Amino acid sequence: MDPHEGTSAEAALHFGAEEFYDADDLEEIGYEAAEPTDAQDAGAGGERELAPDDPYTDGGQRLQKVLAHAGVGSRRVCEQLIAAGRVSVDGVRVTEPGVRVDPAAQEIRVDGSRVLTDPDVITVMLHKPAGVVTTMEDPEGRPTVAEYAERYLAEHAEQLGGTERAASLRLVHVGRLDAETEGLLLLSNDGELTHRLTHPSYEVAKTYVAVVKGRMGPGVPRRLRRGIELDDGPITADRVVVKDTSPRASIVEVTLHSGRNRIVRRMLAAVGHPVTRLSRTRIGPLALGDLRPGAMRALTGAEVSALQQEAGL
Repeated sequence: MDPHEGTSAEAALHFGAEEFYDADDLEEIGYEAAEPTDAQDAGAGGERELAPDDPYTDGGQRLQKVLAHAGVGSRRVCEQLIAAGRVSVDGVRVTEPGVRVDPAAQEIRVDGSRVLTDPDVITVMLHKPAGVVTTMEDPEGRPTVAEYAERYLAEHAEQLGGTERAASLRLVHVGRLDAETEGLLLLSNDGELTHRLTHPSYEVAKTYVAVVKGRMGPGVPRRLRRGIELDDGPITADRVVVKDTSPRASIVEVTLHSGRNRIVRRMLAAVGHPVTRLSRTRIGPLALGDLRPGAMRALTGAEVSALQQEAGL
């Protein structure tokens, strides 16, 4: 018996009959596999004839590679998605994995959902501390969220392609929290996502936890869910849950879609329970979790995708 036979059998058992590495693996360890040239893409003629709506971009990157780098899946999975007709570029369905695209300039979607492929597009979750104003500058000299945006870019400059490139980026706040309200606030340079999350016609559910004065009785949550009248019109909560209560104070969780100014504070004051502390804990599918006040983190690809779906992108 060949002394190497057992080793071969073990390899077959673990890796099967197929090769257990491919060009993707070589790329990950620094051996970029040579890709076909544009001439090879086009065939023997060396030129690709483009239809008016053809999304092919000379000098671009292969579509499956762009999707893989955006976190959609492995290169092989992305090739399967393309072949199945589930990927579009600038509104055109693509079924050829070899199509070259510009990830910074073209809109790419999988199953209708936008895929963020531009590495310069960033969305960050900030746990805004109380006392910080949600503006990019403040004439009174108070701390602003702009300082946190600048700090994030400076701290992640290497990941963003260097100090100069990071300095060219600008993150702005998505919506607002009043100065004394703490909690989840997004900082982003994704213009379309920011528009969707702040425009009244695309209101996304937001959840707040409030400490209020007085014991909140069982009738108050029902009243808020049915709707109350404020100076600027009626308002209805989606969900109101009393988490804890005592004679002097209560803790209540409120979920609603409205983005009106200081809406939670005004609602609770209107039913006789002024707010003493308020924190936003969720925006749509995003949860603040254990992110401490003043801390920041970039959203994961899955979080961005879920947020886009919530906003109808």
